[in-house]
Amino acid sequence: MTVITRAGARIGRWLTGYTRTWLVLGVAIGVIAGLGAAAFLVLLQWAGQLLLEGIGGYVPPQASGDGGSSGSDGFRRWWAIPLVVCGGALLSAMLVARFAPEAEGHGTDAAIEAYHSDPGSIRARAVLVKMISSALTIGSGGSAGREGPTAQISAGFGSLLTRWLHLPADVGRIAVAIGIGSGIGAIFGAPLGGAVLSASVPYREDFEFRALIPGLIASITAYGVFGSFLGYEPLFGFALPDYRFDDASHLFWFLLIGVLSGFVALLYTGVFYGVAGVSARLPGGRIAKPAVGGLLVGLLALAVPQVLGSGYGWVQEALDRESLLALPLWIVVALPLMKIIATSLSIGTGGSGGIFGPGMVIGGFVGAAVWRLTEPWVPSVPDSPAPFVIVGMMACFGSAARVPLAVMVMVAEMTGGWAVLPGGMVAVAAAYLIVRHRDSSIYRRQRLNRADAEHKNSA
Repeated sequence: MTVITRAGARIGRWLTGYTRTWLVLGVAIGVIAGLGAAAFLVLLQWAGQLLLEGIGGYVPPQASGDGGSSGSDGFRRWWAIPLVVCGGALLSAMLVARFAPEAEGHGTDAAIEAYHSDPGSIRARAVLVKMISSALTIGSGGSAGREGPTAQISAGFGSLLTRWLHLPADVGRIAVAIGIGSGIGAIFGAPLGGAVLSASVPYREDFEFRALIPGLIASITAYGVFGSFLGYEPLFGFALPDYRFDDASHLFWFLLIGVLSGFVALLYTGVFYGVAGVSARLPGGRIAKPAVGGLLVGLLALAVPQVLGSGYGWVQEALDRESLLALPLWIVVALPLMKIIATSLSIGTGGSGGIFGPGMVIGGFVGAAVWRLTEPWVPSVPDSPAPFVIVGMMACFGSAARVPLAVMVMVAEMTGGWAVLPGGMVAVAAAYLIVRHRDSSIYRRQRLNRADAEHKNSA
């Protein structure tokens, strides 16, 4: 037994009692989650500057928390865009295939499966490969989110601690769960939502109460570490400085957004896994398929540039009245579907990146489309599109991932949109009921509930 192994065993024996265990593990996982999220965001910025901006000659708009740039007016080298997106996907796929095949896809499902099946199973190599490959995918313009890699970083560290400290399986599961939540909460600047996500993401219809307090410790630690490097401003700034919920008629529009978001969430899940299924049956290896998907995304972007990258900058544009009105109406209405297609081609073919962020962009533009179509004709519609955009983000991915409370809190933290929570509650409930009726989730590795998980683990 090596010195490191013996030290781990001694520390594991020392970690007795609830308070000592989760103060130590929660803080440790939170520190790694914050550092990992900051490192990945910097790596992603470098990749974007080199690939999409440097070679492709296109600068997408940025969210307020990322700098708030309005981006390019158009493509300087339109012919380079498909080549850059394809090239980034190709490099990413080569890296994944060579060093860590389990790092392909969006990553969160792998962490959820580790929670249920073997909390000590996430390899450190997969975490590093996931960071670099996702930076290449997103930085070259692939349609993906930044949360998958950060979830794997901190969940992977929880898995490493499980192995090194010889933690019991139930403690290891909580360590992996709070790793998922604290990583996502850190990268989005949403610590409370991250803590709630820790407890809700393993199941479609249940809640892991044991993860909530450890999740609070890990998430606030991760937020503090991340913010000390990159600041504490909400990702989308404070989008609702003057909004007050003072008109009950708004509930009808929020209900409409919720219903539409529920069906769009079903479409997102169906198209994503439909593309993944077709891709698995097509000829070609793990390298060729993501490259072809990237090429198709690049070609689609020539008509709809808003599908490139994470899309958070376009949500920032949609939150502002004048910026949203400046976008062509057909783009606003079509973007949810176009983003679904682009994300499915980027990640469903085997590319690397998250699906959480695109889900919020899709939902945000569902709300934006409702506002654009009703604002000229309906006096009771708010003057600003921000309430509709924020509620759409809450409802679409909250229902698609079957984590309604967590996403509702996270979006409120990301936008400063606490005042819109009454409308968010109506929309999220409506969307969730629609998705639940079909027993659908974008995270296929979730179990139905704790009883279902125990049954499958014992089988």
